[in-house]
Amino acid sequence: MKNKRSRNFLDFVFKVREDLLWSVSDDGTVIVEMENKGFADRIAQIFFKRPVISHIALEGMGSFIFLQIDGKRSVLEIGSLTGKEFGDEAEPLYERLSVYLRKLEQAGFIKRVDNDPP
Repeated sequence: MKNKRSRNFLDFVFKVREDLLWSVSDDGTVIVEMENKGFADRIAQIFFKRPVISHIALEGMGSFIFLQIDGKRSVLEIGSLTGKEFGDEAEPLYERLSVYLRKLEQAGFIKRVDNDPP
């Protein structure tokens, strides 16, 4: 059995899903379009007038972070750029960044790039 070394989250690299529809508004806000397509979503659309497509605005620091996710930068590099851009406002930087990236991943907006050597 191979002993796979433990990976540090700061070394992870993420990329935006290729099929994700998103845009940047004039003020720099990232707007992600999310299609509501499950059975429960269809019921909500019929009975509660829920939209077929939701527009999710990522505010301030979230938009900045999203725009840094390019499939090449590590979490450590994104954190460094975020710290330079937002200073003390970003603190505690890496704790907040890790939670935010995990939420983006859980929402299906980004995915981790497997950069392990074979």
